[in-house]
Amino acid sequence: MTAEVEIERGRLDGQVPVRGTQSFLQTLGYCWRRPSLLGLELLWRWSLGIPALALFYWEITRILASTPLERTGIQHFSLLDTVGSAQILSAAVDMLWPPVRAVALWLLPLLAIAWSVASGIGRIAVLRRYDATLHREPFRMVGLQLLRIAMLGGSFGLWFLCLHWAAWSSLSGPAPNLVGYFIKAIFLSFAMFCFWAAVSWVFSIAPLLVALRGGGMAAAIKDSLGFGRGSLRGLRPKLVEINLVMGIVKAALIVLAMVFCATPMPFKEEINGNALYGWWAFVTVMYFAASDFFQVARVIGFVQLWRAANPGQSAIA
Repeated sequence: MTAEVEIERGRLDGQVPVRGTQSFLQTLGYCWRRPSLLGLELLWRWSLGIPALALFYWEITRILASTPLERTGIQHFSLLDTVGSAQILSAAVDMLWPPVRAVALWLLPLLAIAWSVASGIGRIAVLRRYDATLHREPFRMVGLQLLRIAMLGGSFGLWFLCLHWAAWSSLSGPAPNLVGYFIKAIFLSFAMFCFWAAVSWVFSIAPLLVALRGGGMAAAIKDSLGFGRGSLRGLRPKLVEINLVMGIVKAALIVLAMVFCATPMPFKEEINGNALYGWWAFVTVMYFAASDFFQVARVIGFVQLWRAANPGQSAIA
């Protein structure tokens, strides 16, 4: 048995103190030394994501080709004329909404189900690659992933209703109040973001509890809320700490990707057209790969934290 495995056993059995950020840094190093974990994550995500993007591109081009947007005067769109541009966008949305809605009625449920299946099976594959002693519960994992997508879709629907109310209350009168509308829209968007950040942990952790302990979906959700036999109260500060770190990391990745996308600007005479688009595509792929790596580390980090808090329930093989 290697020294690395011995250290890992000690951390999970509580022999080595585990703190949120410190343990996450060690988890990042562990995942970096196990590239197969990232490979499996990229495999299940991109195996679905690439065909989904191709399907989106096909439907968007088909809708745009069959919709005479030139009738709205969109070719005259300019940010210098905000009122006229708003009217053009409103007319374009009114024209595009019927075909977009017709496609969304079958495409969104199809993608939600496909993502739930791919996510449930793919997450099990990654976790069992990390530790083969974890429970294989594909149906419960798929069900919990579908529940998470349903809740995410519900939050988007609630956010849209909030923006609709803000527009109706501020812009429907004889004297539209644009400042009031933007204040309401920003406040409501921030409130919805905080709400989802507060409740999304339940639907992200529940599938991992199923893999760690087995059991039903209801028990996993109850434990994620902190009311079951496997309460997470002792782990919540560490989970919040890691979540904040992940938020900072993702923001840094976005900024870094924007910087790399802008690097060819001084050489725009030499780098343009297909070469520029290729560079942007490469940066985008690298961004998604880095984001997926940190997602894997986040999942493995939770498994390690849970085992450190529950040393007698399971151990790494």
